[in-house]
This record gives sequence, C-alpha cells and structure tokens, in this order.
Amino acid sequence: MIRAALFLLSVTLLAACSPQSESDFEFQLPFETSEGSRTATYDETLEFCKAIDHASSRVHYTTYGKSSQGYKLPLLIVDKDGLNRVETIRATGRTILLVESNIHPGEPDGNDAMMLLLRDIITGKSQELLDSVTILFAPVVNADGLNRFGAYNRINQNGPEKMGWRTNAQNLNLNRDFVKADAPGMQAWIQMFDKWKPDFFIDCHTTDGADYQYVITYMLEIYGNMDPGLTAWQAEDYLPYVRDGMFEAGYPIFPYVSFRSWHDPRSGLITRPGRPMLSQGYTALRNRPGLLIETHMLKPYKERVLATREMIELTLEKLNQKGSQLQQLIAAADQVVQQPEFREKPFAVAYRSTDQHDTVDFLGVEYDVVKSDLTGGDWFQYHKGENKTFRLPWYRYPEASKSVMLPEAYVIPVQWKTVLERMQVHGMQMDTLPEETTLPTETYYFTDVKWRNRPYEGRMTINDVTLHSRKDSTTFPKGSVIIPMNQSNARLIAWMLEPKSPDSFLQWGFFNAVFKQKEYAETYVMEVKARRMLENDPELREAFDAFLADNSGVKNSSWAQLNWFYKRTKWWDEKKNVYPVRRIMSDDI
Repeated sequence: MIRAALFLLSVTLLAACSPQSESDFEFQLPFETSEGSRTATYDETLEFCKAIDHASSRVHYTTYGKSSQGYKLPLLIVDKDGLNRVETIRATGRTILLVESNIHPGEPDGNDAMMLLLRDIITGKSQELLDSVTILFAPVVNADGLNRFGAYNRINQNGPEKMGWRTNAQNLNLNRDFVKADAPGMQAWIQMFDKWKPDFFIDCHTTDGADYQYVITYMLEIYGNMDPGLTAWQAEDYLPYVRDGMFEAGYPIFPYVSFRSWHDPRSGLITRPGRPMLSQGYTALRNRPGLLIETHMLKPYKERVLATREMIELTLEKLNQKGSQLQQLIAAADQVVQQPEFREKPFAVAYRSTDQHDTVDFLGVEYDVVKSDLTGGDWFQYHKGENKTFRLPWYRYPEASKSVMLPEAYVIPVQWKTVLERMQVHGMQMDTLPEETTLPTETYYFTDVKWRNRPYEGRMTINDVTLHSRKDSTTFPKGSVIIPMNQSNARLIAWMLEPKSPDSFLQWGFFNAVFKQKEYAETYVMEVKARRMLENDPELREAFDAFLADNSGVKNSSWAQLNWFYKRTKWWDEKKNVYPVRRIMSDDI
C-alpha cells in the first residue's frame, strides 16, 4: 500500500509540473540555481533526462547499459521528428552527432553545457540546430565515478563545488579502455557506438597541466591516422569555422597543450595522433571524426561550461551545413579500407614526434622556474594575471614509428575466448571455422620480452618486445575465427591485433600466458644431455660461449645455462613465445 501510494504521488507531481508545451519547459539546473558553481549529480542528471523526455516529443530517453556497480547509463536521442531508431533516422539522411560527458566525472562541464543547450533547442531558442542533425547525448559515461560525488576529487580544479571521481568502481580510467574494454560500461558504450555509428563525436573533458589563457583546448585527429578525405574536411572545413566562431564569442582555442618538457612552455609544444585507447583516437580508426574538448581547469566553472556549450553549438551549425558532405566522406573512407589496394602499402600502427616544427603564438601566463627548498625539484611559479604571448616551436609533424603490411585476414584460435569476445563487442565481422582446418599463415614469434614494472589500468602490459616472423602452416581447431580485413573496421583491427601496436591486445597483456615456460628439465638430467649435445655438435660450443658472453647474469646460474641447452632439444615447447593470432597474406591465398 505504501509503495502504491508513493508511486501515485510521484505520478501526480510529475503531471502537475509538466509543461503544457515544449516552450514552457523551465527545468532549472543546479548550475543555474548556484550561479554556475554547482554541477548535476547522477540522480539530478537522470531527473533532467526524464523531464525533458516527458516535455518534448522530440526527445527520447533510454539507457544503453549498466556500469560495473549496476548504475544505468542514460542516453538522450534528440530528433526534430521524434525519431529514435537508427534505421529510420539514417533513412532521412540526417547527420548523427554523439556527445558524451562524465567519462571523467570530475570534469563535468559537458553535462551542464549540453543540458543548457538541449533545453534551448526544445523550447525553440535554438531549434534550427536540429534541421539536419540528430543528437545523441550520453551525459554519464562513468556512472560509478559520478556517484562518488565530493568536494575533494580534483585538487587542481577551479570548481564546481563538488564533482565525481575520475575512475569507475573498478578503479579503471574509462578513457584508456576503448580498445581493451575491460569495464562493463565501456563494453556497453562500444556496442552503442557500433549500433549508431555516429558521423561526428564529441568528448567533453577538463584538463590538468600548465597555466595559460585559453578556456578551451581541443584535439582533432588530423595528424596522419585518418583517411585523407576526412582529415582534410576536419582541418580545412570544420576547424576554421569553429575556431573563428569561438574567437568571435570571446573564447580563442588552441590544440591540446602538451609540452616537450613537462610543465615548461618554453620547451615547445608537441602534438601527435591519439591512440585508440582514447576516445577520439578510437573513433578516428573507425573513420568517424572525434573532437576532444578540454576546458582549462583553472578557469571558473561557469566560464568553462559556457565555452563548452559554444563549441558544441558551433559544431552543430557546421554539421547542419556540411553534414551530407561529411557522410559521403565517411562512406568513401569505409570503402577505401576494404579494398586490396589499401593492404598493398605499409600501415602505421604507432607514431613518434619529429624535429620538424612551426613557430606559433601561444597565449600563456608569465612564470618562473625556481629550485624548491622543500623537494629540490623545479617549482613552476605562475604570475597570476600577467598574461604573456610566447613564440614557441610547435612540433606537429609526427611520423610512423612502426608500420606493417596488412594481411588479408587474421585467424584467432577458438581457445582465446576473451579476445574473441572483445572483437565481438567492437562489432567486427568474423567467420567461424566449422571444422578443424589447416591454413598457410605468417606467424609472429617473440624474443626479449619486457613488461612494465607495475600494473597499468588493471593489466600487466608489455613495455618492449623483439618481433620475428616466419611462413608456415597452422592447424586451427573447430570454432576458430577468421577476421577478414576487407571491412570498414580494418584500421582498428590492425591496431588491435598487430603486436607492434602499443594498443594491441598483445601489449595490453591478453596473451601473457604464451610467454611462460611450463615444462622444465631437471639439472641432473640436462647436465648429461648438454654434454652429449656438445660432443655431437662442435659448433654448439661456440654458440654457448657467445650466449655466456652476452648474458653475464647467467654465469652463476647452472639452471639458466642448462635451460639454454633444453631450448635446443625436441622437448622444448614449440608454442612458447609464439603469437597465437596468425596472418593470412595475399600471396598465400
């Protein structure tokens, strides 16, 4: 009875406060009632989502999954005709924009910015922004983190009064999880992205780092890791429009600030492509432009939110103007990577900076570097209010540091189920072998494997490895999976499965088990065999002496020396240090 009464009361209250029309929707945000010093909690965000859905036929509220703690992950679909299915929206030819916030809930600017903007759109003040664009808004990507709400979550940041926590409840940074997808919430996000395949993506953040004048810095993937047509559209069409608009609005913008020497502007600026473990790096490899917005943590919260809203609004204006052109470029890019010609030239799976640079004006703040009498280290002392324009070298011409010739397909044995599950989450096209099959393959094997000395994002990752390859035939058990490269996700597949890639499943530690020796020879057994091996093969003595000379640490370990001989017997495990994922090359077909 009590529950029924409370339910009826809530329905009555909702009906009582419901506006008679969209133009009457006056939901007041914590941001507004606090004069720009508060952000919305998880519950307040859901309250807004449900209220605006109730108020407008153009808004549809749904959820796309749950966090690791079981919190629902909200999604608003905003369309001028109230359409909420991807098939029907695509049929209209509209451009689809996905905006996300609170992947780092200590950086909530995008949530408040979007709630302000969406309210204006449905009340008629900015309804033209829906003319040719459908908006998807994921306000709380990290619900665990937003529910860890408090005043002491961001020591470097100037507001809001309280905010969420950076990581999810598993202590995973979701903006390092886009490839490995360990978090349930990230798996749900990827499946949502794959379902909608938005034409443009915006991820809203607040940066740490140095002091400077810009309220917003940004990142676009225009440095070599995207299709040339999409790169040109972003750099020559989209960016000038947004940059000019932000300047006119009083918010000059600059590319994401990273200095060659930590904290030191005079060392110069450095820009390189984003890895796919990051949001905009991930969408880039899926042939979808991604804008990373980074407001400056030292600026007042109100100013940061309004600047974020301005940049999103300018993006919507541009997408309404040129969205159809962008869609054509995306379709072309999806087709290009499926063609054999794409696999006939080296493909970059890692980048490094070069010494080539331009000189630019950087709107900074004067500072001194003094030696701390507390720590003995460098102490950067900024002169608050003393703005200074620096002429800085900008190193923005990266080059490929690791490249591969792409195969026609990869084959993953059935036993590596975690990897196969991740590939399914990412929506890869895969063919399952109906029976045991032997295929001509190229096989990688490894030497000199080194791991980081501590876990990174919940995994023991590989820091360095020497890679070799050979041609052979491999017998795959029934249920193994072929992943063809003539699909639109080819770029991302290569970054996931090529061991040279810093975001490969190998380097993330998914295959660490192959590096462990599981069978051993007792020293008293191997001592006899080693002597016989030297008697039967005089050249082996020279190789053994070279091994001792190159590895001084084994001279006092009889086990290590005898294990060297064991590796050269028929008893050695032929699968140790061998990459289970095989490549099928065009000349093997």
